[in-house]
Amino acid sequence: MPKYRVLIVEDQDIPRELFEIYVKGSAHFEHFLSISNASAAISVVRSNKVDLVLMDVMTELGHSGLDAAEEIKKAFPSVKIIIVTSMPEYSWLSRAREIGVDSFWYKDGQKNGLIDVMERTMAGEKIYPDETPLIRIGNATNHEFSERELDILKELTTGDSNAEIAERLFISVATVKSHIQHLMEKTGFKTRTELVSEARGLGIVIKDKKES
Repeated sequence: MPKYRVLIVEDQDIPRELFEIYVKGSAHFEHFLSISNASAAISVVRSNKVDLVLMDVMTELGHSGLDAAEEIKKAFPSVKIIIVTSMPEYSWLSRAREIGVDSFWYKDGQKNGLIDVMERTMAGEKIYPDETPLIRIGNATNHEFSERELDILKELTTGDSNAEIAERLFISVATVKSHIQHLMEKTGFKTRTELVSEARGLGIVIKDKKES
């Protein structure tokens, strides 16, 4: 039985090398190629036989794996894609589902976990975690924030004013202020700068260039 050909899109050396080891040691998969840039994945799939793409979200030169996955699924719906990431950014799970990504896996260093997801994905299953990884931020965790609070927190990373954020989200300035106050109370941070710096550093909110 021929093995499934796997394209790995990962710009960090250690995860990429681990994925290669896992794939090469598996019974049903063949490592075809590894690249660092998500945009290049589109050309690779267009020019070669690829059965499965392991795609990181944040890749070389800031190119988005989710954007590349969307293009690939539109042009080549039979190609399976698994998004792999270590970042707990709250919006990526829903975006991946919306654009037709087959499965989603958080990097945890477990070979059997990834190979199992790959095999089940090729068998036609869609494998998604129930929620993002639990991350502590100040006195709270990311799971204690509402989706709207996370929306506000992401917008705060732009450095824009409350009025600008309110206009972008179609809500009132008072509502923006209220959400920020709730975030500060939950986390215990004294300034929004501390809050934003910690949230961004932990990967809880990551604003894509397209969203700016």
